[in-house]
Amino acid sequence: MGNLSTPISVQKLQMALHAKAKAEAGYRFYALYDKIYREDVLAHAYAQCRSNRGAPGVDRQDFAEVEAYGVQKWLGELALALRKETYRPDPIRRVFIPKANGKLRPLGISTLRDRVCMTAAMLVLEPIFEADLPPEQYAYRPGRNAQQAVIEVEERLHRGQTDVVDADLADYFGSIPHADLMLSLARRIVDRRVLHLIRMWLECSVEETDHRGRKKRTTEARDSRRGIPQGSPISPLLANLYMRRFVLGWKKLGLERSLGSRIVTYADEHGKAEADGQRGENANLQGAGRRFRLPGLHVWADVLGDDWPGPYGHASVEEEYPAHGREDSRADRFVDDVARYHGVGGQVEPHAARLGELLQGRDGQPRVSGA
Repeated sequence: MGNLSTPISVQKLQMALHAKAKAEAGYRFYALYDKIYREDVLAHAYAQCRSNRGAPGVDRQDFAEVEAYGVQKWLGELALALRKETYRPDPIRRVFIPKANGKLRPLGISTLRDRVCMTAAMLVLEPIFEADLPPEQYAYRPGRNAQQAVIEVEERLHRGQTDVVDADLADYFGSIPHADLMLSLARRIVDRRVLHLIRMWLECSVEETDHRGRKKRTTEARDSRRGIPQGSPISPLLANLYMRRFVLGWKKLGLERSLGSRIVTYADEHGKAEADGQRGENANLQGAGRRFRLPGLHVWADVLGDDWPGPYGHASVEEEYPAHGREDSRADRFVDDVARYHGVGGQVEPHAARLGELLQGRDGQPRVSGA
């Protein structure tokens, strides 16, 4: 977030929270809400939002207007609203930005007031949940980036792990179920006011403007009980927290060990699982397919054989398997249509399964605890 240095007082708070979370994996934090409206935390949150610039939200208020009004006065009023618990977020202004493939990506623009509040919450919560995130996750984390994820994949290719599955999560942010996400938050956070604050942000209404300039507000997130707004300061942390369920599930269900695989994830764009499968071996995830139904999963299986030229002397075969919105009887079957046979250098099964709402079994009960 810009080149701003974190104030010493905020650093001390973050270090204390992180140290406590790291030292006690089962510790639950009871008193965090008052940290969010601390003067130094809000001031740093405003400075971070200011350095990121950003367009105005539905109220059209920008930084120039705030600074003309008086930043300290404006932050003081926000702190008072939080302290009295009268704070309510404004609707999110939705715009659409073009993607490389020609499609449009929805982007939610919160008001400046809400962005500062979310950033303050992120400053307090991130050190806690950072202690829990597994090393397989590279996105939106201090000191980690996409280049490091690529380097890990490259290193494993050189070690001989040449079966690669590249999974792209379609509409990941928009399909995260609120109930499961709140359970993941409550695993560490007991402060009901913090949980209520996050739930309000999750259930914000959305305002769109059509080509005629007419505004329309919808409550799709609250009605469907799923989705986190892309573009809000706290969304990356929430997305990482939900993705953690998948990484833990992969390990606790024994898939990492039984498949000789390694998950490498970066945001919602791709999660890479590398399997040290032997040529001619029929290793697959069919038995696990029904346990993993992550909403909106599409899988691109890059199967690297031994005979054809390509990166590192291997062939690359790419296929797409849509796995979103399926409600037919195949949901209860092994996923033969996902883990398919590929005749590249013999029998090579891409480890591609219909990964699903993590930790949820056919009976609706969690398969893995502690996520």
